[in-house]
Amino acid sequence: MTYLEKIAHRIRENLPAEARPPAEADALFLIYAVLVRAKGVATTAEDVHDAWAAWMLTVDPGHRSVLPYDELKPAVQNDDLPYLAAIRRTSAEEGARRS
Repeated sequence: MTYLEKIAHRIRENLPAEARPPAEADALFLIYAVLVRAKGVATTAEDVHDAWAAWMLTVDPGHRSVLPYDELKPAVQNDDLPYLAAIRRTSAEEGARRS
């Protein structure tokens, strides 16, 4: 398992139980792993959505939520929050591991 796959796995582990990742989302979690490495705890909900949108372009380019974050309805924006929390928690854990 590569370093990015390990981080992606930890992000999945840090998701709250109510989060329901899309099927076949391994590539999405690899993008989230890059957010952990590049932005860490400074990752924003907009970053999470942009990562999801980039992944979604490979899965369903016409998806109705492939829009800039600020153009989404609040309920759709809220869908990114569990992933943001998991990414930030994983980032904090990564920081602690490096110390």
